[in-house]
Amino acid sequence: MNRRVYDVKMEGAMPPHLARSIGVALFVLVLVLAGSSATYIVPPGSRGVAVTLGTVSLQFKPEGFGFKQPFITQIIPLSIRQRTRAMPAECYSADLQQVKMEVRLLYRVPENSVVKIYQEYAGEPFDNLIAPRVMEALKEVAATQSAEQIVKKREDVKNRALDLARKKIGQNFLEVVDLVIYNLTLSPELESAIELKMIQEQEASKAKFTQLKAQIDAETAIIRGKGEAEAIQVRGAALKANPEFIKLQVVQNWNGRSPLVVGSGGSGANLLLSLEDLNRHAPVTNRNSVRPAFANPPRSQ
Repeated sequence: MNRRVYDVKMEGAMPPHLARSIGVALFVLVLVLAGSSATYIVPPGSRGVAVTLGTVSLQFKPEGFGFKQPFITQIIPLSIRQRTRAMPAECYSADLQQVKMEVRLLYRVPENSVVKIYQEYAGEPFDNLIAPRVMEALKEVAATQSAEQIVKKREDVKNRALDLARKKIGQNFLEVVDLVIYNLTLSPELESAIELKMIQEQEASKAKFTQLKAQIDAETAIIRGKGEAEAIQVRGAALKANPEFIKLQVVQNWNGRSPLVVGSGGSGANLLLSLEDLNRHAPVTNRNSVRPAFANPPRSQ
């Protein structure tokens, strides 16, 4: 009877070699888990925050491979790369007009602030720190400008709001790289009024330009007339002082043709002919009856 019970127990027991194999596998598994728990890898562009049993280490971990206490220490990576977030904004101008806009923020967490950002804002400071400070800065700047100035001087509003937001957040604590304002929206009535005012300003500028151009043209004509009159006076004085200058001008401007002569036509009308034409076409008997147009007339007896 006892022999039979022992045989049954032996049949249900695990073979020794199989137990050894399982034990080795469990040991290797424990080593692998311990090794993986004792090492960490911080990805590029990030810094690691070490948390040991709920206590945050004050020194961040650089990117790359490292060792830590197994099972009790956790390395949490936080990105220090530039990030971009968009948010809507609504504010009131100095003339109590509602202005809606879209704002895009570019910010970056400095590596020296990684631990504090994780402790105070769970690693993501946008919703709890950046957005409220930027909204506050935009409202303060918009309250000093009219709605029309906000539209016309968007870049100035953006720069002032960016500087104010940096002061409120703390540039050493968190770096706000840039702020972009787009999709400005005003009430339809205000947009129509601004558009009408801009059209009127353009028309006034055009009329002013036309008036200035007419004034310049008139002044130019007066100056030109004075110059021509003075030139005529100078030429008249020069000719009066030098009568021979006229003969010199005649000689310089002569085209080589003979001067015109005055003759009498068959109908009694006077004709102006050059000497070449007269010698070529006039009869020989009539050539002596023709005299040059510039010859002196016969004196009366």
